[in-house]
Amino acid sequence: MSAVPAPSDAVMSQLSPFDVVPWSHNHLARVEQALSGWVGHGAPAGLGDAMRYAVLDGGKRLRPLLVLAAYEAVCSGTPAAEVSGEAALRAACAVELIHAYSLVHDDMPCMDNDVLRRGKPTVHVQFGEAQALLAGDALQAFAFELLTPDDSPVPVAMQATLCRLLARAAGSAGMAGGQAIDLASVGVALTEDQLRQMHRLKTGALLQGSVLMGAVCGQAAPAAYQALSEYGAAMGLAFQVVDDILDVVADSATLGKTAGKDAAADKPTYVSLLGLERAQAHAQELLQDAHAALARSGLPDTRALAALADMVVRRSY
Repeated sequence: MSAVPAPSDAVMSQLSPFDVVPWSHNHLARVEQALSGWVGHGAPAGLGDAMRYAVLDGGKRLRPLLVLAAYEAVCSGTPAAEVSGEAALRAACAVELIHAYSLVHDDMPCMDNDVLRRGKPTVHVQFGEAQALLAGDALQAFAFELLTPDDSPVPVAMQATLCRLLARAAGSAGMAGGQAIDLASVGVALTEDQLRQMHRLKTGALLQGSVLMGAVCGQAAPAAYQALSEYGAAMGLAFQVVDDILDVVADSATLGKTAGKDAAADKPTYVSLLGLERAQAHAQELLQDAHAALARSGLPDTRALAALADMVVRRSY
């Protein structure tokens, strides 16, 4: 499939003004309804309650929004196929399940030992450590079940690609690997390159993977896929830089989780390494990189992805 030429200024000027709020509300409602309908039903011995507690009614749902925004960007100007639309919704829910499971496990006493998440008690506080561990395990497994439903019209090759992207983003080459580096780095003075690598794995990999899963659902051309990969990498790292900043400047009520935990645990962060002002400037540089990647994509309408990147860097929680 050949690369799509970059949209001209004339084409971009014809696009109507974009408001990310109604766009995100519409997609969030779809994702929330799907998650509520899929997660935890039939799980025995109270496991379903813990799974639903971990996933529903909380969180920004950034990763599902990235899946859907990337899918729509690739499909913009063409009729959206029902089959690929189903794949995109399932992918959006699957990445949220992986994110939710990681939070359940990260909050446990053996890891970050936190008691507050999304403005409510963490899962192990609410249900006990054993049930929290099992809930995380079940959410992780169910993510891949969602991507490979029985009698699905989604092509098997697309299902396999989505599973591979999600597994890589979540595993030792992604989120789990980054968490391992994080745990091993407490009290250790990392270089900026080492800190960047840790955050690219721990946080950035799943955000970038979300973008790529949306691109796969839309069957992106190679040039557009590469540009979206670069967008996802820049935006994913920016998210963690801003997280480090907010851990210093925001309070627990605003964040919905315990503020100041990184400093208290002597963890390396962009603020501890660069200082607050340089960390803030770096977040802006990464935002510019994300926008530049979208401009290189050749896709006619990337406004939702651009707005999500802006939202990540300018958020206050």
